[in-house]
Amino acid sequence: MKFLRNLLASVLGTLVALGIIFMVFLIFIAFAGNQETIKPVKDNSVLEISLSKPLKDYGGKYNFIDFEYKFENYDGLNNVTDAIRFAKEDDKIKGISIYSKVFMGGTAQAKAIRDALAGFKESGKFVYAYGDFFTQKDYYLASVADSVFLNPVGEMDFRGLSSEVLFFRDLQQKSGVKMEVIRHGKYKSAVEPFLADKMSEANREQISELLESVWVSVKEDIAASRDITPENLDVFADELAARTPQLALDNGFVDALMYYNDYELMLKRAIGTDALDDVAYVSVTDYAEHASRKKKSFGKDKIAVVFAQGEIGYGKGDDHVIGQGIMIKALKEARENEKVKAIVLRVDSPGGSALASDIIWNEIALTKKVKPVVVSMGNVAASGGYYIAAGADRIFAEPSTITGSIGVFGVVPNIHELAVRWGINAEQVNTNKQSTIYSVFEPMTDEFRAVTTEGIEQVYQTFLERVAQGRNMTISEVDSIAQGRVWSGLEAKEVGLVDEIGGLDDAVAYAAELVDLTDYAVRNYPEYEINFDKVFTRFGLVQSREEIIKEEIGQETYEVYQKLKAISQQKGIQARIPFEMHIR
Repeated sequence: MKFLRNLLASVLGTLVALGIIFMVFLIFIAFAGNQETIKPVKDNSVLEISLSKPLKDYGGKYNFIDFEYKFENYDGLNNVTDAIRFAKEDDKIKGISIYSKVFMGGTAQAKAIRDALAGFKESGKFVYAYGDFFTQKDYYLASVADSVFLNPVGEMDFRGLSSEVLFFRDLQQKSGVKMEVIRHGKYKSAVEPFLADKMSEANREQISELLESVWVSVKEDIAASRDITPENLDVFADELAARTPQLALDNGFVDALMYYNDYELMLKRAIGTDALDDVAYVSVTDYAEHASRKKKSFGKDKIAVVFAQGEIGYGKGDDHVIGQGIMIKALKEARENEKVKAIVLRVDSPGGSALASDIIWNEIALTKKVKPVVVSMGNVAASGGYYIAAGADRIFAEPSTITGSIGVFGVVPNIHELAVRWGINAEQVNTNKQSTIYSVFEPMTDEFRAVTTEGIEQVYQTFLERVAQGRNMTISEVDSIAQGRVWSGLEAKEVGLVDEIGGLDDAVAYAAELVDLTDYAVRNYPEYEINFDKVFTRFGLVQSREEIIKEEIGQETYEVYQKLKAISQQKGIQARIPFEMHIR
């Protein structure tokens, strides 16, 4: 009996192992196939832009650490804009169709795609946009099209911008779990939700001014594309004058109401093909890979673009977290590559660890001694994100970029009240007065608060010095526009934190001018490491823990959970944007 049980266990183990090996083999074949086979682009094709997944600035290059294999993703903003530019000169691409399905990028990313589409239209090819519904950001992107079409029973959202901040002071009192806060900065309100039950006037002021600045930029772009004055757009937003398809048509937001099958017939007429033929769509991500393989390098010299996307955390980092490990490696490789003549740092980050930010800043300072460094700001380059950008030779930002937030804070969890309620008493034994320094089970002492405050003041002073040095300003001048205050890209240019309003292409072109290059190619950094765990999740074979939680509690509750989790996991002094902001 024991023999049979052992035999059965061996057989099952062998089958499981073979199954895993077979699965790995299939995944490897899938990756290899994606990398080696490019879908051919047919004649009379339409490039389809339908971006319904979270959009990063950089698709990313990856290195398999389980065995020697490298691959590249083509789903980043850099790939989308490259594809649009390549399609402009591709005779097989007759036009572009924007099919709106809830754009999940930022306003600055939508602006970058709009600009690329505007350049595409110069070719004389068509750009059409269709949606069963348009969110406000979807419409901002779609409005650049020659014509915009809406489902006859669809929906459209146009009401102006808003931002919502959650406050947790009463929750702390009820739960007995408290976040002890030490901060510097009149506007450093990332921790305000733990100190109050409503928004401070300073925070309301900066959010209002930021939203208004972004809204002005959005209105101007839509007004130019749709021949509607910005003043009328404000009236329409106040009156919700696009709330029904007919109102959207009557007020000039869309050009016609039609179902998708009629939209396809219109595309066929624009292409000049027979009505019975199918439209030959090519997705923008597939075409981005095609463009990457087909486009010619315009010279051996290169401009390096180093992408810094995500929160800044101390450590190695990955494709979601900016760690000093990845950034130092990428900057060093670009610095030591003789073909690279200048470097553009693309920043999309709300900040994070002050220590990691300073280490990255130092590496950029070392790089500047060898080659020019230009910064391009994406959706957000605030606090630690601004810290790492401050020393560049030139800083570019989009009009709607959220930046500044020069300030620091520290958050320390405390469960003393909860422990008392549950009958928990913590006792400490020390060799010296400050041996324990801090316990989550005891109230924060004045000595610990004083020491932590001293550290925060020191980091803030260093932050001011870094910015003053990089921006050629006095420390007092920087302090007057710091204090944790956030600015839009337009506002940041006015106060001297940004040099130019423009996108990544503008920053790359400027970097090329600095080193007198006219023929050059762009080389993207960094290269991320990936293992089988990430691959299984990528192919949907294994659900991540975060996906399981989201599925169980719902999207809105999950967002609250994420905010609480992010605050609780912050270690060390933070240079981070002063609030969780979702522009809607």
